[in-house]
Formats: sequence, C-alpha cells, structure tokens
Amino acid sequence: MFPNLGGQELFIILFLALLIFGAKRLPEVGAGLGKGIRSFKEAIKGADVKEDLEKLENKKIDTATSSTKEISSKKV
Repeated sequence: MFPNLGGQELFIILFLALLIFGAKRLPEVGAGLGKGIRSFKEAIKGADVKEDLEKLENKKIDTATSSTKEISSKKV
C-alpha cells in the first residue's frame, strides 16, 4: 500500500501530525481513528446485519404474541 516507506518518512509524517493536532489532541485523534476502523471492519463482516436480523425476528415474535393475546381477550 505504501511502497518504500522508511523510517525517515514515518518520522516526518508523525512530526507533521504532532504539529497539526498538538500533543494533547494526538491521542484522541488516534483513538477516534481506531474506533472508526474497528466499526468499519465489523460492518464489513456483517456483525451489524446479524444483530439487525435477530432484532427483526424478535420483533416479529413479539408482534405475533401480542396479536394472539388481543384475539384471545376479544373472545372472552
């Protein structure tokens, strides 16, 4: 992805990031970037899709149960 990126180049990039964001903000930027990458990877893996499907199935079951209760209460 980054061909021929050596120690000097990495040092210059880190130095520029330090100048731009400052020493206090740099850890916050790194943590935010890490969280963003992690959530992106989880979205690609489909973890969110599985959770959404489970919630949808539970909602269908709850709806079916409540409609059955309503029908049975109307008969009485």
